[in-house]
Amino acid sequence: MSASRAGVRLTVVGLAAVAALGVLGASGLRDSLVYYRTPSELAAGPAEDGERLRLGGLVVAGSVKAQADGVRFVLTDGAADVEVLHRGDPPAVFQEGQGALVEGTVGPDGVFRSDFLVVKHSNEYQGPGSDLDAVAEGAP
Repeated sequence: MSASRAGVRLTVVGLAAVAALGVLGASGLRDSLVYYRTPSELAAGPAEDGERLRLGGLVVAGSVKAQADGVRFVLTDGAADVEVLHRGDPPAVFQEGQGALVEGTVGPDGVFRSDFLVVKHSNEYQGPGSDLDAVAEGAP
């Protein structure tokens, strides 16, 4: 076999290996992706039975109710509301009126059943007894 023919064969095998790795990587990534939806998007196109998804919005004031195994609350995007039943303890900074992202499935009753909850909060640390407003105004 000539050297040029061996080089062509090696190039073809290398390209096939790269293509196979690309296909495997893309299929693995597609299976692990969970898309983010708003309450309006969920209302417009309901999730498939058992489909795992992420839902984000603001926690409606007055909607947070502690449950024996978690917390029940309502997420809104201003146009639509979705009732959420989160299993487990919410993060310590969880409160009404703030942004939250939940992951889970929609039950047959339309309630979003979450097992993962992340909240959006300020990135400024306030220690016990600190007053950031006084510091911002230059007060001692």
